[in-house]
This record gives sequence, C-alpha cells and structure tokens, in this order.
Amino acid sequence: MKTDSITLSPIPVRKTTQSKLATVDFNDIPFGKTFADHMFLMDYSAGSWNNPRIEPFGPIPMHPACSGIHYGQSIFEGMKAYRNPAGTPLLFRPDQNIERFNRSAERMGMPAVPPALFMQALRELVLLDRNWIPDRAGSSLYIRPLMYATDEFIGIRVADNYRLVIMGSPASIYYPKPVEVVVAQHYVRAFKGGTGFAKAAGNYGATMLPLRMARERGFDQVLWVDGVDFQAIHEIGTMNVFFVFKDKVVTPPTAEGTILLGVTRDSVIALLRDRGIPVVEEKITVNEVVSAYDSGALLEMFGTGTAATIAQIGRLGYQERDLLFDDSRWELSASLKAELADLRTGVLPDRFGWNVVLE
Repeated sequence: MKTDSITLSPIPVRKTTQSKLATVDFNDIPFGKTFADHMFLMDYSAGSWNNPRIEPFGPIPMHPACSGIHYGQSIFEGMKAYRNPAGTPLLFRPDQNIERFNRSAERMGMPAVPPALFMQALRELVLLDRNWIPDRAGSSLYIRPLMYATDEFIGIRVADNYRLVIMGSPASIYYPKPVEVVVAQHYVRAFKGGTGFAKAAGNYGATMLPLRMARERGFDQVLWVDGVDFQAIHEIGTMNVFFVFKDKVVTPPTAEGTILLGVTRDSVIALLRDRGIPVVEEKITVNEVVSAYDSGALLEMFGTGTAATIAQIGRLGYQERDLLFDDSRWELSASLKAELADLRTGVLPDRFGWNVVLE
C-alpha cells in the first residue's frame, strides 16, 4: 500500500468566491449546523492516496451505488482548533486523533492516511479558515475528518476506493447544562471483538433508536453497558465516563475494545495523575454506582469527549430510580474543566506538549 509516497506540499487550493463568514452570528452557533468556507478532499485508488485539494465547502456528488452508504465502510474523527491569547490558532493533540482515525480505518478494512500528510492537510485547512475560529470562552472550530468507501458497486466486499474529507464547523458549548443520562436496559452498543473502540459510523447508527427513546423520557443521552448482565459500564453515547469517589476516580477500561479511546479521557487521566489524585481504569458496574451513591461515597459523575469537553452529569436514570447529583459538590470536575480549557487555549503553559501551534 503506497500511502507514504505522496507529497502534499503545496496542496492545491481553490478558494471560495464568496465567504459566508459575515453571515454567522458567533454569539449563537449551535453545534454542527454551521460550516467554514473550505474543505479538504483526497481520494484513494489503485493502492495509494492521490489528488489532495482544498475546495469551497459544498455538496459532494455521490453515486447511488456508493459502497460506503450500503455496507458501512465509513469512519470519522473529531478534533478542535482554538485561539491562544495572541490570536494564533492551536490544534489540541491532533496526533492522537490521527492515530485513532487510522486505528478505526484498520478495524474497518480501510487504508491508513499517512500521519504527516494528514497533519499538513489539517494545518493548511485551518490556517486558510482561521477566521472561523471563535474567540468566545467555550467555543472552538470543531474539525470533522471523514473517510468513506466510494466503490460504485452493489456487493459485499472490501472496497478499493475511498475518499477523505476534512471540514470545519464553528461551535459553542455542546452541553450548556448538566447532562441527564439513562442506563441502557435492552439495547447494546458494543461487545468484545466488535467495533466499539472505532469511530465507525455504524456504531452510532445503532444507537439512534435507544437515544430517541431516552429523549422521549426526558434524558439527553444513554449510558451504555455490557450486553450480558447489563451491568458493566462502558460509556455514554457522546462521551467516556468518570466517577468521582471520596478516595479515587474510576473510569471503565479500554482493554476489551468496547469503548472509545478518548483523547479527552486520556487528557483528564493525565491531569488527575499530575495532581496526585488516584485514578484507576477498572470495571465498574451499575449496582456498584448505585450502592456508592446511596452510601454517599460517590460525589460526582462526569463525561469527557472532544465535542462535550467535560460535561457534568446531573441525573442518572436506572430502572425506576433517578440518581440526582448535587451541583454544589462538583468541585473536581469543575476545576478539571477549567484547567483543560486553559491548556487548550494556551492560557496555561503547555507542560504536556499537547498543543500544535499553527503559524
């Protein structure tokens, strides 16, 4: 596979003739509904990536027999660009997102994207659309890489042709209030040996019905658990999950491949350990959470994700019970959220080497 033979310097650019920037109210930018002026495209055929380019953002023609929409060879990523106090664009840990993207591609039988080429595409696209990065607190330019199979063929086989798309979408806070989640009791998101660790489109498609059912009951998201006993906690639909006890912080392990290896999750673990707070990645069950809640040992529950950043959980629904969390006790999650925000925007020194400065 000759994926390392491409030179992406310079990337051909066709700029938009009419920017949409002036039409956007950056004080009101709902997540995922507004898109920057340009997108990056690159195609894979005959065993190699070719034709990298940046074009005005817009619809992409698709053959009705496009294999990606028939058989699910489709993956995506999510990352963010911020501005530092001087106004310079920053990417937060893009190397980790690129690595995860290629891990997802491998699991789905798709070609890897050479990391250096991926990074250059991100750099040139974000710099071109740098004015789309909001400067309000809590806002960012959300970046969505997407790869899908493009074979014009109806038949189940590993595709030969793929397209990589990278787009930008300015957005404010994903969860503006504490999140309310309900424990899954019938449907299952992932299982050992499956694709739970990959950002594959099908993982999310399978959650849409239970998500709709949860929202009809007044919840925002589903807390996914194992499909055997419906006890071992995996993750929330848009986030990894953390439980703050009096003596430690617990988050489910990634070893079985049933949950996403979240970049924000990894960052929070690093911040906790940097503070000397015990954090363990271990199996935790719903019954254990309920018991700790009843005894007062469970202080906080929060989720982590690129879109969500750190989202505090206000209500956990389980069977006929509602576990309500007291926001006056949200000390750790609140301080972690503030520290992570300052690290991502260059307000605090980058002691972990997480930010990539785009100049």
